[in-house]
Amino acid sequence: MTAGTIAEPAPGTAGTPRSTRARIARLVQRQGALVILVLAALSATAAFDSFGTQRNVTSIAVQVSFLAVVALGMTFVILTGGIDLSVGSVFALGGVLAAWGSQHGALVALLLPLAVCGAIGLVQGLIIARGGLPPFIVTLAGLLFARGLLLALTDEGSTTYKVPAGSAFRELAQGKLLGVNHSVWVVVVLFAVGGLVLHRTSYGSTVLAIGGQEDAADLMGLPVARTKIVAYVMSGLLAGLGGILIASYTSSGVTILGAGMELEAIAAVVLGGTLLTGGAGTVLGTLVGVLLLQVIKNVINQVGSLDSNWQAVVSGSILLLVVTLQRYLARVERR
Repeated sequence: MTAGTIAEPAPGTAGTPRSTRARIARLVQRQGALVILVLAALSATAAFDSFGTQRNVTSIAVQVSFLAVVALGMTFVILTGGIDLSVGSVFALGGVLAAWGSQHGALVALLLPLAVCGAIGLVQGLIIARGGLPPFIVTLAGLLFARGLLLALTDEGSTTYKVPAGSAFRELAQGKLLGVNHSVWVVVVLFAVGGLVLHRTSYGSTVLAIGGQEDAADLMGLPVARTKIVAYVMSGLLAGLGGILIASYTSSGVTILGAGMELEAIAAVVLGGTLLTGGAGTVLGTLVGVLLLQVIKNVINQVGSLDSNWQAVVSGSILLLVVTLQRYLARVERR
């Protein structure tokens, strides 16, 4: 370069239109759900007098808590580039085991479902990470196994286990701290810990590296198999914990609960900005995604004239739009 000439910025460097587009695309991909959530909440508050009331907001928070726990575990699985279709059935199984265990004490009600659901996650993780089988097939088998075990324990759903009156186990989700249900506080703590694990530990860095490029992560000497196994164990444990919370809240173990929850959890994770291919996403985004789904359901209930089945139609349409937008934004970011 001769004296007096001005160096032009290299393609893609900061300040160029290309880099600006990439930054905007990244911002929309990660924060778009939050913007939609805020707009939806403000619009609903203006349109419906009962939406912004303390009672309704509390109801939304409680209803969110059960799916949020399951979606947190799904987040780590998807970030590795995997999927867990078993969480809905594991959630229901955890609830039934917790209700049955509560008849033998609160400690049994907590430990039994965690042990069984964690074991299901461990077996799935081992088969996927060590056996090399596709997560879709393995967790689909896990779904069938958990649902079959659930039906066997309840005589095809004809037996409903009740939490004894006065049991301390009921306080786990029904009790309140500062006017807020314990189940909501559980979610706050779990997501805070999940955020720290993902962004402040070597495990979280490995999860993102595996989702970004598994072969490269393996060549770097990262513990790929072990990280995947832990992710599926975590998913099983959190699905079981979600079942424990719903059993405590409803004071019973209901076999039909959890049907389709795996799809809701996946939708919440994707709505929150986590790529289905893995490697990019946040736990806070997942929480936003769960809240957005629940706000949509609540608004449809507020309308009243719409059938509840429209919840699935609206949620599915938004999910399809978000996935399409994610794909487009990812292309823009790479340019």
